[in-house]
Formats: sequence, C-alpha cells, structure tokens
Amino acid sequence: MNRDSNAYTFLFATIMVLVVASALAFTASSLKDLQAANVRKEKMQNILATVGINIGRDQAEDLYKKYITAELSLTKDGTVDEKTDAFEIKLSNELKKPLSEQRFPIYEANLDEEKFYIIPLRGAGLWNAIWGYIALEEDKNTIKGAVFDHKGETAGLGAEITQKWFQDRFLGEKVFDVDGNLVGINVSKTNNDPKDLDKNDHEVDAISGATITGDGVTAMILERLNHYLPYLKTKHDLIALNN
Repeated sequence: MNRDSNAYTFLFATIMVLVVASALAFTASSLKDLQAANVRKEKMQNILATVGINIGRDQAEDLYKKYITAELSLTKDGTVDEKTDAFEIKLSNELKKPLSEQRFPIYEANLDEEKFYIIPLRGAGLWNAIWGYIALEEDKNTIKGAVFDHKGETAGLGAEITQKWFQDRFLGEKVFDVDGNLVGINVSKTNNDPKDLDKNDHEVDAISGATITGDGVTAMILERLNHYLPYLKTKHDLIALNN
C-alpha cells in the first residue's frame, strides 16, 4: 500500500486509535480494584479522623477495625436495617430515593473507653456537592470532631472547609439546645465569638468570602442530623440534655 495515500493514513490512524484505546481500557481495568481499595481506605481515614485518629492510608483498615465497633444502617424511624451494609451506602445515591426508602448510616466508635457516634454528611456548596462526617460524643450532643470535603468550591475561599483550622472550630460545640431541640451549628459571618470559645452558642466563625459555602455546611449538618433524631433523641437522652 502506498504510504503517501489517504487510505494508508486513515488505516494507520485507525489502528493507532484502537491500540491506544485498548491499552487505556486494560490499564483502567487493572487499576479498578486498587482504586476501589484506596477509596475504601480514604473513607475509613475520614471516619477515624472525626474522633482524633489521624493516620496514613496503609494503617486505616487495621485501626478502623480496632476502633469502629458498629456500622448501622438506619431507617427513617430509627430502626436498624440488618440487610443493608452501612459502609457501602452512598449518600449521593440515597438522596435520589424517596425518604421512606433511604437508609442513614451511622458508625459507633470506642476510644479510650469512650463511645462516639459518627454520622456521614452530604449537602450543596456554592458550585457543587460538599460532604463529610461529624462525630458526637456519648451524650449524642457534643461534637467530638468534623471532617469536610468538596467537589468544586473555590480555592482559598469555600475550599477552606477542608482545612483543619476550620474543622477544629466545631470541636466541643453542641447540636441540641438546652430544651433538647436540634439546632445544629450555624457557620456565621456575624458570629460574636470569632475565637469559638463559647461552646454553647451553636455557632462557629465563617470563612471570609465564602458565605454560600458556609451556609451549605450549616444546612448540611442540620438536614442530615434531623434524619437521625429517632436514634439520637431517646427519652433517656432528652432527660440528660435537660439536666
């Protein structure tokens, strides 16, 4: 075949496309299990981080098994769905379902003889989805820790929700008021306590220039926790909160 002909050029280009596509497909397929394992370990890292265990990816699985004592899949009335694997629940998919069909994962951790409850979060920021985890202490009211992430918030502004200095503002804050009402945490630019020393005001200082993302975090925490009320607010807990 004449190498200077259009037919030869077309045939060569077609063969190269097929070769490259096959190589990419093979690479993607061979890395699929590794990528899935990394996503799983990163999830474990984030869950553990809410209770103060900050470790590398390679350590995540062993420490997760050590400290996470229960993975529960709750229905809207707070009962446990034994048939659903809580760890495998993807909130991005659950939110598309009717409320009656949604499942709400919660993780229980035991650390230094203290019990913690870790709740996954998902909401909307300025540009796209935001998500994370929040851990409550044994009183099911005081925040032990929080982790946030995002898909497309602005660098230096909304993307700062991933920074430790912002997440640390939530430590010790209460999500219920003294009457036992769920009020969540307000990320407020008018917060009168910018150093977050008052842990009973249900507010943390907002990120300058990221009002909408902050509002998204506020709404996300309240909306998600609201679905856990049947589990969190037992009669015993309400009495404890009022005392």
